[in-house]
Amino acid sequence: MLTTGLLASACISLAAASPSPQSAGNEWWRTAVFYEIFVRSFADSTEGPLADDGVGDLRGIIERLDYLNDGNPMTHDDLGVTGIWLMPICQSPSYHGYDVVDYRAVDEEYGTNEDFKAFVAACHQRGIRVIVDMVMNHVGIDHPWFREAIGPDSDKRDWFVWRDEPLTGEGGPNHPVWHDRVKDRTGQFYYGFFWHGMPDVNLRSQAATAAMHEECRFWVTEMGADGLRLDAVKHLIEDGVQFENTPETIAWLREFSGAMHQARPDVFLVGEVWDDTEVVARYVQNGIDSAFEFSTCSAIERGINAGEAETIGRALERSWNNLGAAASTMIGNHDMDRVMSRLGGSREKAACAATIQLTAPGVPFIYYGEEIGMVGVKPDPDLRTPMQWTGDAERAGFTTGSPWSEVHPSVNQVNVDRQRKQPGSLLSLYRRLIRLRQTRPALHAGDFTLLDAGDDRVLAFVRSHEDDRLLVVVNVSGDTLIEQWGLDAGALGVRPGSALKEMLHGMRVYTPRREGDARWRALGMLDRYTGYVVKLP
Repeated sequence: MLTTGLLASACISLAAASPSPQSAGNEWWRTAVFYEIFVRSFADSTEGPLADDGVGDLRGIIERLDYLNDGNPMTHDDLGVTGIWLMPICQSPSYHGYDVVDYRAVDEEYGTNEDFKAFVAACHQRGIRVIVDMVMNHVGIDHPWFREAIGPDSDKRDWFVWRDEPLTGEGGPNHPVWHDRVKDRTGQFYYGFFWHGMPDVNLRSQAATAAMHEECRFWVTEMGADGLRLDAVKHLIEDGVQFENTPETIAWLREFSGAMHQARPDVFLVGEVWDDTEVVARYVQNGIDSAFEFSTCSAIERGINAGEAETIGRALERSWNNLGAAASTMIGNHDMDRVMSRLGGSREKAACAATIQLTAPGVPFIYYGEEIGMVGVKPDPDLRTPMQWTGDAERAGFTTGSPWSEVHPSVNQVNVDRQRKQPGSLLSLYRRLIRLRQTRPALHAGDFTLLDAGDDRVLAFVRSHEDDRLLVVVNVSGDTLIEQWGLDAGALGVRPGSALKEMLHGMRVYTPRREGDARWRALGMLDRYTGYVVKLP
């Protein structure tokens, strides 16, 4: 197993190299590592009007920013992320915020518009960019647009989709999407794909489209957000019973992307397209900058649980061939059971998944608490429990008041304080991985080549950018491997006596014993569920 001394040595070598500053230009996001925050659960402020009320808020995040990135590239006790995605922060009656009733006001439980601007300024001082969740597919049922549209003669009537009778047919949604909550006043049903409380906006309407453009433009110009996470974009425009991925949706997004980039050339638009990789690619090829890669996320989970590298390798190669570096990668988010739970509570498996994500191509997104191994299974509120800062069973260091939601029972073992100073902790591994990704152009800007390691328990690939070449080797199984695997040294340009270095754990690397060794083992032993990064000549 890895020793503390080797881990400490790796930490020192990474800290000595200053992470590269955020890339300049309009595609700064290509080198970023993002952190997804559910504001309600991250940190309750200790000062100001919202202090200690048991609900996380923007000022609370400001107080905890040094944990995410302290702005000093020479330190190594912060996480080192360079981007933050805030889940919905607009005014909403629900805890989750996806039923917006005012796009231009920060939810009063989270703070004010001025608090948001202060948050962005504090992030920028530390080299962190900020993107916000933008819900364009639907509004809350109490949004003024919908309240006005209820009137049959309203000029906003066509901002929503109405029918005398529900539209049904083969290929349509398998849950109710036509709702009669206002039928007594309108005589019609309205369309709401997700829930009767969230009527879909009719983006075929030019007036509704113009209004939505204005709401989004407000956040990236007047409020200072660096980008938008676009919720549920595959559902924007329906065509009869076809409720997802219509040509009209992609055409609308192409126009929307042009408008946002005209308003702010360096804006980052990342879409939620929960679908196969080839479908996701259509959105990136036709307008938006990036989209989340759910297929790869699922493959990483399945491959590690089964100890099968081929499942993961195929998904990574498929993503690279279709999306290149424009894929936004994750191993978990707010809508799925936490990755630690999906991996059976195994710290080793979670570390393996993180290593794959943070060395593979794409734009990585980390869900808050993932870096310490927080657990949680559906229903959704149980995936979004308070951040576990300390081992306090009642408050977890999240608040001094009464938390809006119960702290997860795992808090005494799973918390930041417990892992902060432990070189072998999951948190420490995340720190090293993020710093390695930022210091090595091959990882944040490089090509991807999948290799055959001769053993389906071993995932191997090369990342390369100009003269920076890195070999990534990951044992995705629960077995310790010694002689069962090997790589073609000649094809990799590795010769006897080549200068080689393992960058993540400080492990000893062996050069080939002979020229053209087709079964070269760079490492004497591959620990179970462990990944290694080797600098190639």
